Amino acid sequence: MVKEIVKDENFLRIPSETAHKEDVQTAQDLLETLQANTDHCVGLAANMIGVSKKIIAVDDEGSFLVMLNPEIIKWSEPYQTEEACLSLEGSRPTKRYRSIKVQYQNIEFQTRIKTFKGFTAQIIQHEIDHCNGIII
Repeated sequence: MVKEIVKDENFLRIPSETAHKEDVQTAQDLLETLQANTDHCVGLAANMIGVSKKIIAVDDEGSFLVMLNPEIIKWSEPYQTEEACLSLEGSRPTKRYRSIKVQYQNIEFQTRIKTFKGFTAQIIQHEIDHCNGIII
């Protein structure tokens, strides 16, 4: 089900809790909400739809990827950039990494480790920040 986007910065600053198997519906809602907003959005975190769980959905070069409990375990090549956010007005400067290795669980709760580069890596970093209560 497509959900409304939360814009309450106080709520968004609260670190999210670990996702569990009973949170699969939230993951599906997050994916559907991202798909409904693809004309102006490339990633979402569950707290952006009002659920404080570590779940993100991102556009991975034209296909969609849902990650539960994502954690960056390695990063390299820092750079400065500006980002906008569906939950916030305007854009802000931030530091990102061109290459990241992420450990996460897929929708079946199988653990995966994958390296992401470029814009997909940037999107994932932004959404993981949301899970940690960090907003740019």
